[in-house]
Amino acid sequence: MTVQVVRPAGAGHESLYVALVCALILALAAGVIFWHHEAPIEQSIADYQLDARRDLSAAEQGIYADLRVVAEEIPFISEELGALPSPQQMSEEGFPPFMQDMSAEQRGAHQWALIQRGADSAYLGQTSNASVAGSFLMRLSSPEQINEAVWLHADAPVATPDGLSDQALIAAGWKQLAIQFNAGVTRHREH
Repeated sequence: MTVQVVRPAGAGHESLYVALVCALILALAAGVIFWHHEAPIEQSIADYQLDARRDLSAAEQGIYADLRVVAEEIPFISEELGALPSPQQMSEEGFPPFMQDMSAEQRGAHQWALIQRGADSAYLGQTSNASVAGSFLMRLSSPEQINEAVWLHADAPVATPDGLSDQALIAAGWKQLAIQFNAGVTRHREH
């Protein structure tokens, strides 16, 4: 009689090979990530500007977002009416921030007016509570220039500006709202 001993198949070598392949894949992935890593580009803003994502309160960010949306609708409403819509007409159409509802009260209860200086026009929102949100001014320009059209003044009440040019607004203490696309944005109130 012959006795044959059959040893069980060991997984030791196979496990070692799988672990080595996993380590190699992780090392290659880390190398690719390190090789293609780019330093973030820091954009600076001018002294007369505020970063719309970092330097505004939550209420101001909400109003700013509403103004950016309504700026795209104003040309269509103007075409339909044959003239620029008044803040009251914008409120009746249900466009924030012109509506006088609970949200508007919580965001500073702005009183909106359409101002015209020669060929230039703007909507001016005077805040009733500067501790919640400052006063806003949105110059009416082409939709492509909306990133340069909204201005903020932290004081209340604020005088209606004499002119709507950048220089006139800067001289009157207005700050242009600019958008920076940087990673890791945190709110800071500096105005």
